[in-house]
Amino acid sequence: MNDNPFSLWVYLSQSPLLWLTVTLVVYSMTDAVSLATRRHPLANPVLHAMWIIGAFLLLTGTSYATYFAGAQFVHFLLGPATVALAVPLYEKRQLVLASIVPMLVALVVGSVTAVVSIVLLAEAAGLPRDVILSLAPKSVTAGVAMGISESLHADPSLTAVAVILTGIMGAIVVTPLMNGAGITDFRARGFAAGIAAHGIGTARAFQVDEVAGVFAGIAMSLNALVTSLLVPLAVTVLLR
Repeated sequence: MNDNPFSLWVYLSQSPLLWLTVTLVVYSMTDAVSLATRRHPLANPVLHAMWIIGAFLLLTGTSYATYFAGAQFVHFLLGPATVALAVPLYEKRQLVLASIVPMLVALVVGSVTAVVSIVLLAEAAGLPRDVILSLAPKSVTAGVAMGISESLHADPSLTAVAVILTGIMGAIVVTPLMNGAGITDFRARGFAAGIAAHGIGTARAFQVDEVAGVFAGIAMSLNALVTSLLVPLAVTVLLR
């Protein structure tokens, strides 16, 4: 170890515990900054945790596979966290049932718009077919989107990147966009965030208001179902 001053780092960098700790510490720091700014949209903790960790991996020459060996513990918790959305949903069930009709209408319009718009824009930009197929399910949660991408024989990795970028951009713009449009009903605000920006948008909605978070969670779940049925049909028709 004395002959190589970096031997300790080489040893630690291969430990899953190190990368789990880095992930939790960085996110805790960015979340504290977000809280200090009163949850300003541009202080989104996911956005800043992502580039900080990415820069750290680049500077240390650490591969994503090595990082994910530790971060997979956080990844595993995405499932229980999604299931936990059922708790506030149950608590607000009467409010949800009272809004079922406008929710279904918004779901159909939002899902169709999300898929058709990206396919048409990507085709107009002259992007290759496999890239268009990878981008089509961008507005649903990563696990579902990657499954859809695989079924279309597209690139799941590119789909995952598109999903994350969509979620972050949605979480940043949703509050100022809704304020600018004069939309004050947190049911509508949350539902829009869930459809357009899946889990990251839902997390943002919960930061703003619990009712918005509940409706965002519903939108995220229903949109995943509708999109999984809609994307194969849409790309077949639009890319014929």
